[in-house]
Amino acid sequence: MIHTSCSIHPEAEVAAEASIGEKTRIWRNAHVRAYAAIGSECNIGNGVYIDTRVQIGSRVKIQNHVSLFEGVTVEDGVFIGPHVCFTNDQFPRAITPSGRLQNADDWHISPTRIAYGASIGAHAVIVCGITIGTFALVGAGAVVTHDVAPYTLVFGNPARPHGYVCKCAQRLSRIEVQDENVQGWCEACQIWCVVKNVADSCNKS
Repeated sequence: MIHTSCSIHPEAEVAAEASIGEKTRIWRNAHVRAYAAIGSECNIGNGVYIDTRVQIGSRVKIQNHVSLFEGVTVEDGVFIGPHVCFTNDQFPRAITPSGRLQNADDWHISPTRIAYGASIGAHAVIVCGITIGTFALVGAGAVVTHDVAPYTLVFGNPARPHGYVCKCAQRLSRIEVQDENVQGWCEACQIWCVVKNVADSCNKS
């Protein structure tokens, strides 16, 4: 079902079998395939490709020329920068061992999940079969090959942890370890954020 309050550019291609939530905007040259699901209040940029059965939550911003292939799940509140590419097969080939062109039945999809509030910088590559945690931040150009913990900043090729971030995406300082918890101070928000081993907790000082 495509909600009547959606704004879809005339030059976008959206399959009738796709599901699009209310107040979502889909810009020029985007392609949304059958059985993809996009939540409400999303912004889908120019040239974005959303493959069949991709699941996208609400209030998600996907910048220009992002490619999301089958097996990808994007939770609410995620930011995906321009030209990010998601993969979905850990052992890709165009042909079978016998030389026959592969068809859909030959693909073995490895699911990928981008958790609530996470952000992925421009030109990052997300190798399939991983989870990027809540409010994690992936730097521009990173090649992500392993799970990313919540609130963790990663960048590089391959991407490695380089500290922690607040919900506002600013890097945390004054990192403290207390028992099994890790917390850091956000100068921008003037709060302490617990970023490890405790469910989503940010408190005023």
